[in-house]
Amino acid sequence: TVLTDPNFLHSGEHVHLGYGLRSKRKTDPAINIEELPPLDLVVLSHMHEDHFDREVEHKLDKFIPIVTTPQAAAALKKKGFKSTYALKTWQTLIAAKGDAQLRITSMPGKHAPGPLSKLLPSVMGSMLEFQLPAGNTSMRLYITGDTLLNEQLKEIHQRYPEIDLALFHLGGTRIFGIMLTMDGKQGAEAIKIIAPRTVIPIHFNDYPVFKSPLEDFVKAVRAEGLENSITYLNAGDTYTFEVPKNRQ
Repeated sequence: TVLTDPNFLHSGEHVHLGYGLRSKRKTDPAINIEELPPLDLVVLSHMHEDHFDREVEHKLDKFIPIVTTPQAAAALKKKGFKSTYALKTWQTLIAAKGDAQLRITSMPGKHAPGPLSKLLPSVMGSMLEFQLPAGNTSMRLYITGDTLLNEQLKEIHQRYPEIDLALFHLGGTRIFGIMLTMDGKQGAEAIKIIAPRTVIPIHFNDYPVFKSPLEDFVKAVRAEGLENSITYLNAGDTYTFEVPKNRQ
């Protein structure tokens, strides 16, 4: 079981976004952190409290492996987490369980335009390749992390032309008018670049700083003729996928 970017604060609670900025959550989590199944590891795109909140900091087992950016790994160590694994872009970590392996590779991400990126935490996307038996990839999952549309996304498709499922962080997060995550239009453009078989949009409508509602994405993918590749989930929904045959 892999947990990604955990956020278990409830409606009405505030997240701290740095530089004295806060945002009040509008929704409740689908479950509470105490209801999680036993975890094997956590994949964390970056250190913002809407991705790793104080509930997680206080209640998550400090020995759970956490795969993240070098910057976030250093911050987590200071918070008492004992098993952090730092990945730079394109670096890979292999986790094994029985006869199965999980390859986790850090993907490029860009959380802000131009020089502003230096003011925000470094961010990574993730490529998760599930291998059973080890060495034979049976399922490939891409998680964008908080990124804007950028040229580096083209290299993801070049390296991984077959992606079975992708989780797209959307929301069009804006602070002081500056967009920090993909809005609906950028999300649709990123799908055209990366070309995953199925996309599940996430990271929208939860906080007031998310300025692009899911409806923006729905309209954008419809305009591009991409709606057949999208699966929409409500909070608490589950998605069951088939393992592709003849994976290369």
